[in-house]
Amino acid sequence: MGDREKIIRYYQASGEGELAAKLLDLAEAALRNRKYKVTEFLDPYGYSIAETISAHYDRLKLVSSGGYEGAERVKAVFINEEFRGTSDAAVEAVSVTWDERYYQITHRDVLGALMALGIKREIIGDLIMCGHGCQIIIDSSFLNFLMQNLSKIGAAPISITQLEIADIAPREEKVKEIKTTVASLRLDVIAAAGFGTSRSRMSEEIVAGKLKVNWQEAKNSAQSIKENDVISMRGRGRVEVCEVLGQTRKGRMSIVLKRFM
Repeated sequence: MGDREKIIRYYQASGEGELAAKLLDLAEAALRNRKYKVTEFLDPYGYSIAETISAHYDRLKLVSSGGYEGAERVKAVFINEEFRGTSDAAVEAVSVTWDERYYQITHRDVLGALMALGIKREIIGDLIMCGHGCQIIIDSSFLNFLMQNLSKIGAAPISITQLEIADIAPREEKVKEIKTTVASLRLDVIAAAGFGTSRSRMSEEIVAGKLKVNWQEAKNSAQSIKENDVISMRGRGRVEVCEVLGQTRKGRMSIVLKRFM
C-alpha cells in the first residue's frame, strides 16, 4: 500500500491523482485475478503514469494498444505475468468520408461532432485526417453506437464504414521547422513563436485553458519551457522544442521548433 499512496500523492501535484488511482485499481485487479485489465484511451502523459505504476509492481507487464504503430492516444493493458491467454484491448476503427469539393473539415470539427453525440474523449483514440476523410479509433463497445448515430459533421453529410485495424493508414502530419530567437523561455513566448501569433494573444489562450505542456494543463504564461517539451494547443496542433541553442550576442535565446499541423 505504501507505493500506492506514494504514487497517488506524487501525481496529485500535477492534478492527475484521480487518474493515477484509477490506473492503480486496474493494475491491482490484474494481479488479483491473474489475467489482464485494459484502461480507456490515454494521452502520452497518462500512459507515462501507467508505466510508473507497472514499474512498481512485480509480476505485472504493460503493453499499449492504439490501433496502429505510432499512435499518440493508446490504451494501457496491465497483464499478469501468469496469464497465458491473449489480451484484447477492444480497439476498433471506422473510416469517415465526405465530399471534399464542398466541405473543408478539420480535426476539431470531427472531434466536436463526436462530443456532440455524448462520446467522452477517453473513448476515442487518434483521429487520423486523410485529406479525403478521416479514420477514427474508438473503443469497441461504442462502435455500433458511432456507426448508427454519426451521420453529419457540421453541415456535411458523411459516409461511415468499419475499418479493419490492419488497414489503418499511418498519421500524415505536416511538419514545419522554425528557427528563431526569443526573449525568454516562457511558455507564452515560445508558444507565440511556434503558433505564429502575438504574445498577448497567446497569454489569453493560456488563461482560457487551451494549452497543454507535455499533455498537462499549462500552469500560467510564465511557465518555464525546456528542450524536448511539447506544447499543444486545442484546435491548432502542437509544437515541439527541438533545440535550445543558447544566447545570441543581443541576449536573446536561439531555438529550433517543430510545428505539427
